[in-house]
Amino acid sequence: MDRSTKLDIEELKMTREQYILATQQNNLPRAENAHLYPVGIYGWRKRCLYFFVLLLLVTMIVNLAMTIWILKVMNFTVDGMGNLRVTKKGIRLEGISEFLLPLYVKEIHSRKDSPLVLQSDRNVTVNARNHMGQLTGQLTVGADAVEAQCKRFEVRASEDGRVLFSADEDEITIGAEKLKVTGTEGAVFGHSVETPHIRAEPSQDLRLESPTRSLIMEAPRGVQVSAAAGDFKAACRKELHLQSTEGEIFLNADTIRLGNLPTGSFSSSSPSSSHSRQTVYELCICPNGKLYLSPAGVGSTCQSSSNICLWS
Repeated sequence: MDRSTKLDIEELKMTREQYILATQQNNLPRAENAHLYPVGIYGWRKRCLYFFVLLLLVTMIVNLAMTIWILKVMNFTVDGMGNLRVTKKGIRLEGISEFLLPLYVKEIHSRKDSPLVLQSDRNVTVNARNHMGQLTGQLTVGADAVEAQCKRFEVRASEDGRVLFSADEDEITIGAEKLKVTGTEGAVFGHSVETPHIRAEPSQDLRLESPTRSLIMEAPRGVQVSAAAGDFKAACRKELHLQSTEGEIFLNADTIRLGNLPTGSFSSSSPSSSHSRQTVYELCICPNGKLYLSPAGVGSTCQSSSNICLWS
């Protein structure tokens, strides 16, 4: 038997011994481990976990109950909350609403069948600002006054948009057909008033009066005073002057009367004239322009040496 054959036989024996040894080790009984560690959470950790799970469940139930209560109290619906309704055109509030902070809106209007009421314990202020945030207009309704601060204030008619009243720094314009002042003291103007026509109401008198100073009426092309169906009276305490610098004073009437003219004295040689009643007088003029009456006679009875002309 050669050498290679011996080596093969020895390798087979070694392989057989290894197989037997491995088989024996698998068949040997294994000793059980005396210390076994359980898998999971036990003891106080388990109790704490159950407590936290129960606390979380109670919190969820309380939150759910509070949410349902808030929805019930605030009257939340699909359309809105309480008196607040969300529509396609915007937000609609019904009833009385109170705002504690500033309200920024584009448009506020009431229902068609009810007015819009803005109420405050102190005042109601409406501000208008430009794109830079600067104040351009303000309307304040207070307990004592209503104030408006703006460059121009206008009141327009609802039908045709005509300006009824406008005011700015330069002038105040009233566009109404009639301006009526019903106060007992009338209207007081500190400066001049320009108007083409002044008239009183029907069946009422028109009176122009200056209680403590003069009343002056001036016009470059003339002043005309006419009473179509009544009398025209001019009365004064002292002197009444009628003056025309370039023209004349024209009195046109059927009868012209000059009352309370003084009567001058005239001595006549006829004895019968003193016993008859004098009914006809002659109108005389003194050199200074004063008029007086003198008893009429056959000739002129005016005498420049009359006592009226001497004492005038």
